Amino acid sequence: MKALEGVRILDFTHVQSGPTCTQLLAWFGADVIKVERPGVGDATRGQLRDIPDVDSLYFTMLNHNKRSITLNTKNETGKEVLERLVKTCDVLVENFAPGALDRMGFSWERIQELNPRMIYASVKGFGPGPYEDCKVYENVAQCTGGGASTTGFLDGPPMVSGAQIGDSGTGLHLALGIVTALFQRERSGRGQKVLAAMQDGVLNLCRVKLRDQQRLQHGPLKEYSQYGQGIPFGAATPRAGNDSGGGQPGWIVKCKGWESDPNAYVYFITQAAVWGNICDLIGKPEWKDDPGYAKPEARLDKIPQIFDTIEDWTKTKTKFEVMEACNPLNIPCGPILSMKELAEEPSLRETGTIVEVDHPTRGTYLTVGNPIKLSDSPSEVIRSPLLGEHTEEILNEVLGYSDEEVERIRSSGAIGAPTAQAAE
Repeated sequence: MKALEGVRILDFTHVQSGPTCTQLLAWFGADVIKVERPGVGDATRGQLRDIPDVDSLYFTMLNHNKRSITLNTKNETGKEVLERLVKTCDVLVENFAPGALDRMGFSWERIQELNPRMIYASVKGFGPGPYEDCKVYENVAQCTGGGASTTGFLDGPPMVSGAQIGDSGTGLHLALGIVTALFQRERSGRGQKVLAAMQDGVLNLCRVKLRDQQRLQHGPLKEYSQYGQGIPFGAATPRAGNDSGGGQPGWIVKCKGWESDPNAYVYFITQAAVWGNICDLIGKPEWKDDPGYAKPEARLDKIPQIFDTIEDWTKTKTKFEVMEACNPLNIPCGPILSMKELAEEPSLRETGTIVEVDHPTRGTYLTVGNPIKLSDSPSEVIRSPLLGEHTEEILNEVLGYSDEEVERIRSSGAIGAPTAQAAE
């Protein structure tokens, strides 16, 4: 039995943040009904296409395990169907612009009238406040949530991360909120609103930088490499390059082949507890007893020079050889793995973290599987739906419409014709 089997999700989400949330719920067994505009669908079906006239990877990799129904919610018959869906489902998830569902006639108050047990979950750019009506995208969220101001090198501009902490990160937060609200509903019998703001989600993921902002009021941040270089701190948490955020000095250093391979690097942490092992490994055993190196405090003004020496050693080995040498000595390190290396890593295939999926129009593609593993509820990844593929199935089986009623709904223009592949 799947963990969320029996839970039905009415999915009004599009692009990335909302679909990340509903896909995770679908992986855990929820029946996710994705509502899309007839003839158009989720905008990402056609964005960043690598193969003409088929659903893009952007869409397919965010909408596994879902069913698609096309519905014109501006049509009176379409509104009738939507009302029935609201009465039938447990959770409504949306990431529209503020007020969009209200304008459809489905405000929170109206939804409560139709289904008091309904959980209404939303992704928004900002929470209540001066910016709550502003439009937000991934990099805007990273910038307004504190990620960009603390990413990059001290002498360079703010930088955004390649990790989608604004969109996908907020979708993960919203999924937790939905599951929590479902758990509470078991006791209260009532639904509630769940809000995940992208600014809030990014700030939550940047909490260690907010920690450092407060520490900065009481003196310099000594674990930051700029301290050892004698560079004064300003009023705000600075960009810290590749410094470790956990108080243990860390940096990315070159490995053999770095001249031609842009990912021939390793992250190396000079953890105090294994300093002696590090000294022996890099050929500096005298540092173990040298007063200028023996204690963490004594090393603070020499961190750049220490990593230069470490790099002299790592450049004689591949990043994987460095890892093989360090791990038996409990020295924390990790190779910089490219997307190509991750895509080809057998262990990730074996655990279902990366999976191959067959699609009727684009063929086989790679995608990320469920990153959360439950021992009693394994996840399988089912291909994303074609536009409107399950419209009649949902109308018949979920909402109880007869074939004659389905034809009436279709002739009204409330639903679109299924794609040729779906019809087959």
